[in-house]
Amino acid sequence: MNINNYIPKLKGDKVIWALVLFLALISLLAVYSATCSLAYKMEKNTLFYLIKHLGYMFVGLATIYFTHKINYTRFISWSRLALYLAILLLIYTLVYGTKLNHGSRWVSLPVVNITFQSSDFAKLALFVYLARVLSLKQEVIKDFYKGFIPVVLPVGIICLLILPANLSTALMLGFTCCILFYIGRVNVTHILILAVSGIALIGLMILFNIGPRAATWKNRILTYVSAEKKVAASDDDKEDEFQATQAKIAIANGGLKGLGPGKSMQRNFLPHPYSDFIYAIIIEEYGLLGGAVLMFVYMLFLWRCIRIFQRCPYAYGAFLAVGLSITLVFQAMLNMGVNVSLLPVTGLTLPMVSMGGSSIWFTSIAIGIILSVSSNVGETEGTEHKISELNKATN
Repeated sequence: MNINNYIPKLKGDKVIWALVLFLALISLLAVYSATCSLAYKMEKNTLFYLIKHLGYMFVGLATIYFTHKINYTRFISWSRLALYLAILLLIYTLVYGTKLNHGSRWVSLPVVNITFQSSDFAKLALFVYLARVLSLKQEVIKDFYKGFIPVVLPVGIICLLILPANLSTALMLGFTCCILFYIGRVNVTHILILAVSGIALIGLMILFNIGPRAATWKNRILTYVSAEKKVAASDDDKEDEFQATQAKIAIANGGLKGLGPGKSMQRNFLPHPYSDFIYAIIIEEYGLLGGAVLMFVYMLFLWRCIRIFQRCPYAYGAFLAVGLSITLVFQAMLNMGVNVSLLPVTGLTLPMVSMGGSSIWFTSIAIGIILSVSSNVGETEGTEHKISELNKATN
């Protein structure tokens, strides 16, 4: 009996497929353990949240499968429309966004009762569009007006629309785009101008308290630098400090080998142990060794995507794969940095691990696109190899 007859043939990098399945398994174990306090608070069973998360993960894996079956070149024709839709969604979010977890960054779909962060869709749309523009502008990419302005304009618009409600995502997106610009041969001076301008803008917003969350940003930074230098803290800011403290305790409890699966204590004290601070729960239960393994998985994912970038014969596919992979792994590193108190508290989740349907689904689309590029690279190399063998046989 051949098992391949019963399992749909997976295309693309098999190592990436294995890493995604491993992250899904870790996610199920961690979320099942971390939702104990949530289940008690909402008077539900932990099995309810496990089944719910299992449904999210199943849809996510199905999304990866069907997306990776689409030829990535089709996204070229959809990129401009996706960018315009992302801009409209971000504007709508700023005006009518639903406030969850202290930020008006969510869009609520009334019929299906689903909320999602418009910034998740905007990240995806931006990199699909940027990959297209960078590939088309390679001959004039060093020119400020013909090359730099067309690629930096959508980045500036998206980041400025995300910034008022979600500083961490805007910074992450801006930084990732600068890396992509460097890879895409954009003039380094132009990249530095963009970076300095962005930092200066955020600094002025914090200094002069411009924006609805400027005071929160300032207090988070001061709390991170020194607890004694805090400004008058709001309840939201006190909760951020409380979360950071509980995460430190969780990591200290875990030690090197951890307390064991399902034996976390700090899940009862952390307000969001199943989303923003799930990495702290993983370390508490599986130890620093488990945390290191998870970090290695993300770095291996990035390395495999860089290999796709190096092997891809077309600029659009190469930029698409490396841009999406860098932003996913960079988000994971930022989340881990917050959990171990290396960075101020943010609202970034751990990709493919934290609980949350929309986050998993948009991440799944990104991974599906990467696998689509990988699949195309494999087919191209296979065709070239056959042609080479045929030429040798002929000669």
